[in-house]
Amino acid sequence: MRRSRPTRTLLTALTALTALTTTACGATRQPNDAEPPPTPRNRPTTFHPAPQPSSPSPADGTDVGACTDGNCEIAVTEPVTIRFPAPDDAGRATLSVTKVGPNEIEYVVKSGNNRSTGGAEGPGQGCLTYLRDRGSGNSCGALDPTRPTPRPGAVVIQATTGTDGTALLHIVSP
Repeated sequence: MRRSRPTRTLLTALTALTALTTTACGATRQPNDAEPPPTPRNRPTTFHPAPQPSSPSPADGTDVGACTDGNCEIAVTEPVTIRFPAPDDAGRATLSVTKVGPNEIEYVVKSGNNRSTGGAEGPGQGCLTYLRDRGSGNSCGALDPTRPTPRPGAVVIQATTGTDGTALLHIVSP
C-alpha cells in the first residue's frame, strides 16, 4: 500500500509532536540544595461559614402585657391570649395563639361577632389579619418579619414563624 506525500508528512509531524509532548511532560526538575523550596501556589483554605441571619429582637421582648394598648412586637414560644382595643372603640378584641412550633403558628382573633383564624407552616411564612369593626380578613404566605404598616380603621395583626419555635407577633393599631 502506497501513501501519498501529504499523508506521510502529516504522520511525520504528528509523530514528532507526540514525541515532543511526551518529553515535555516527562521532564521533572531536580531540587537544588542551594535554592529555597518553592512557595506553594495555593494558599491553605479555611472554612468560614456565612453569617446566619439572626432573628430580629422584638421591641417588647416576650411581654404579652405590652400588647394591651394594641401596639406591640413580641416573641411567643407557647400558646397565649392577648386582649387589646378593637377597632373604632368597639370594645376589646382577643388574639389567641393556639399553636407555636418550629416554622409553625396558628391563632384565632375575635372581636364582637367577628372571628378570624390564621395559620402558617414553613420558614419565613406567616399571616396578616386585618381586623375592622365590621369584619376581618386574612392573608397568609411568605412574610417579611418587619412591623406592618398601620391601616386607618383597622388593627393589623402579623404572625411570622421562626425556625427555633419562636413566632414573632405584631399588633398595630391606627
